[in-house]
Amino acid sequence: MKSVLIPALVLGLAACSPEVPNSASQRGVGFGSPSDYSDDAVRRKAALEGRSLDVGPVISSERTGSVPAGSVDMAALEPATPTDVPAGGGGGGRVATNNPGISDEQSFEAVTERETIESDKERLERQRAAYVEVKPGALPTRPNDSGPNIVEYALSTSNRVGQKLYKRSPVNAEARYERACGQYSSDDLAQEAFLEMGGPENDRKGMDPDGDGFACKWDPAPFRTVRR
Repeated sequence: MKSVLIPALVLGLAACSPEVPNSASQRGVGFGSPSDYSDDAVRRKAALEGRSLDVGPVISSERTGSVPAGSVDMAALEPATPTDVPAGGGGGGRVATNNPGISDEQSFEAVTERETIESDKERLERQRAAYVEVKPGALPTRPNDSGPNIVEYALSTSNRVGQKLYKRSPVNAEARYERACGQYSSDDLAQEAFLEMGGPENDRKGMDPDGDGFACKWDPAPFRTVRR
């Protein structure tokens, strides 16, 4: 009984299974003949180029062994002649070279057509004639009311840093020194203020506790070196 049911079941499944498509016998999506694809390609190309093309039905070579003459316009398969398009305009045509907005200074042919040795000489002479030499003038004088000049003061001294020349009070010397010098962003500004307040003879804020005439950590050595 089992041997009878199994063959019957196999035959039933075979009858229900779909037929495998064959490009020679059935035609559906993806199963057209090469001739059909060729016709479609020609029509699409003609439509994109704005031409009217009527390609008649092509008899498959699988059934006749040949394609009827005149069924395909072979001229339509020729590549289109490239046309000039503006630079940057896209497309696959040639780039236009006569655009006045594009410099041709990098083109050897274009430059040699309009430039010669004589024109180069004339241009060089014009540039030399337009050349202006600016000569340095005298330095402006320093106004008298501009305050103490630390450069002049440095050059007028000869004692070393820490060498006492002036009398100073030892009362709260360190505290006054730290408080006074902390008010200035640089030693040059501190020395300028020290001289403006009566230094080096007088030291009202305690900026020169050792009495060498140099406020805070100011050092005249760099200015003396320049003079040498």
